[in-house]
Amino acid sequence: ACRGLGSSAHRAREDSWLKSLFVRKVDPRKDAHSNLLAKRETSSLYKLQFHNVKPECLEAYNKLCQEVLPKIHEEKHYPCALVGTWNTWYGEQDQAVHLWRYEGGYPALNEVMSKLRQNKEFIEFRKERGNMLLSRKNQLLLEFSFWNEPVPRDGPNIYELRSYQLRPGTMIEWGNYWARAIRFRQDSNEAVGGFFSQIGQLYMVHHLWAYKDLQTREDIRNAAWHKPGWDELVYYTVPLIQEMESRIMIPLKISPLQ
Repeated sequence: ACRGLGSSAHRAREDSWLKSLFVRKVDPRKDAHSNLLAKRETSSLYKLQFHNVKPECLEAYNKLCQEVLPKIHEEKHYPCALVGTWNTWYGEQDQAVHLWRYEGGYPALNEVMSKLRQNKEFIEFRKERGNMLLSRKNQLLLEFSFWNEPVPRDGPNIYELRSYQLRPGTMIEWGNYWARAIRFRQDSNEAVGGFFSQIGQLYMVHHLWAYKDLQTREDIRNAAWHKPGWDELVYYTVPLIQEMESRIMIPLKISPLQ
């Protein structure tokens, strides 16, 4: 009988140990990840658009955007602003990337969309633009609290959009590590903005950087590895990533980020 009791206790310990290998314990949270990571002092919502343009139409597409977008979105009664607009130089070719800010969050987005549906010039613009596109997608984003606010800057610059598809459930870890890592990348004022997705492709992170040219980019990135602590933070963030992509982009003439 004693041997039977001892054997049962031993099996129970083994089962408990095996479960500990496969069942991950998580700390209970009383707030959404977006509230923990996003800037509390602002209620801005961002929209990131990717337009894949027919190769023969890219020049006409850029001309159309530069003629129409400033007239529409600089109107005072539209609570949104164009943060930046680019063509991808290295990465996916014949692609346009637009970043918008809606000051006031989702109500501001709804207000802008409602007004644009009544704007005849914008309706014609969308129709003409649609004939030039192969595909398009967008995401709604929030800013990380520890990143710079993206503000207009003089050029000429090239921009790098680094996009990370994270493993589900790792956004808080990513934010904790990058809250420390960002201090290693401020010396040359290259950090423009950092965002994470709310709608669209989820668990997506986008880091936007500005550089004088490709060689400056290489020099700045290499210099980070000589700073104590940068290598450790990279070591811990890499396992959180499922996929990553880098785009080198050139701003259009109407872009506030030059």
